[in-house]
Amino acid sequence: MAREIFDALGFAAWSERARLELRSAGESSPNRDPDARERLTPHELSIAQLAAHGLTNREIGQRLYLSHRTVSTHLHRIFPKLGISSRGDLAALLPASDETAD
Repeated sequence: MAREIFDALGFAAWSERARLELRSAGESSPNRDPDARERLTPHELSIAQLAAHGLTNREIGQRLYLSHRTVSTHLHRIFPKLGISSRGDLAALLPASDETAD
């Protein structure tokens, strides 16, 4: 129960400590992977969400005042963080939100 509370409050270190204590006591408490949104910086998340909606690098760059080459570089860093290899996989990981669907 403590681990669930720590997770809900966003106390990752305390949650992990509770998991390890449970494990040492013989209980099973699986390691939880962070959500895709938690693995990216806010800037990377905005780029990934726009790419997930099907915008090109040039269109993303125009919206965020970046070069299309900069957008490409960010996407090449985002893919390994999320464990994906293509733009098509972004839509499954990052469902549509009202913020980016202008």
